[in-house]
Amino acid sequence: MEAADLTHHTSRRFNEDLERVRAKVLAMGGFVEQQLSQALTALIDGDSALGQSVASQDYKVNGMEVSIDEECSRILATRAPAAGDLRMVVATIKTITDLERIGDECERIGNIASRLANVERPADRYREVKHLGRTVQLMVHNMLDACARLDSTLALDTARQDRYVDEEYESIQRQCITFMMEDPRTIRRALEVMWVVRSLERIGDHAKNICEYIIYMVHGKDIRHTSLERVAEELKSEAARA
Repeated sequence: MEAADLTHHTSRRFNEDLERVRAKVLAMGGFVEQQLSQALTALIDGDSALGQSVASQDYKVNGMEVSIDEECSRILATRAPAAGDLRMVVATIKTITDLERIGDECERIGNIASRLANVERPADRYREVKHLGRTVQLMVHNMLDACARLDSTLALDTARQDRYVDEEYESIQRQCITFMMEDPRTIRRALEVMWVVRSLERIGDHAKNICEYIIYMVHGKDIRHTSLERVAEELKSEAARA
């Protein structure tokens, strides 16, 4: 897979259009990352007000998605982009969809955190959820870094972290089921925790999707149905030839 040059365009105004869209995408990503951090803090600290605040801010994410989508539609209609430029616009449209869905999951976690603030917290202060949350936060952070720098290697490394998120998610689900069987008094809290970790697992999936779009932007190859190990070998071979 050969990397495309996505930094130079024949039209200065076209270049400005694309850079403006990229800046908006990164701003949207930064806001979503902040929402995730605050939602997890609300859960762990039992902060009902913070949880409600996160949930109430989701409309901003939705507004950013609509604004960027309209900008991309305008570029497609007026600039008729081709090759790498077209890939960037298409990947951007897909990226903001996944970012908006990450925002939806943050809203859900915020609402759950608000409800759980009124329930007795476990002695471990949601230790397992906290660990999974850190893993997912790192995925989102590295995904945004890869997006900002169009770094396909970092995007691939980040996408590969999703398997660990899935493993942790399944482990916590099993623990919650065990707790509910052993002590029916924990059922309400355990069910809410299961929804939280489900949201975190989905956020990992969306981050992985965006990493795949980055590789598509840079190399022009759709890797959605290709093993990440094979993609890693192709990138390694490309680097060796460079």
